[in-house]
Amino acid sequence: MIDERKTQEWEQYVKNLGLTLQRERIAQGYSQEFVATSAGISGFTYRKLEHGESNPGTPANPRLRTLIALGRVLDIPIGKLLPE
Repeated sequence: MIDERKTQEWEQYVKNLGLTLQRERIAQGYSQEFVATSAGISGFTYRKLEHGESNPGTPANPRLRTLIALGRVLDIPIGKLLPE
């Protein structure tokens, strides 16, 4: 059985990740499409990550490879990309 508290913590974690992605992207003047294409993912996938979702109502669970690619595009270390 999935612990509801852990599920809520994960949902908040990925929402915070999405906010960080959005802030960094906007600060650098990049479009969502530019970041997505440069990281090798679809625009749809990137937009969902900024919202902390993989599908409506389902929290995101991005791959490590995707996170590293996004960090490279945004020129921030993965440790600063990820919430505490």
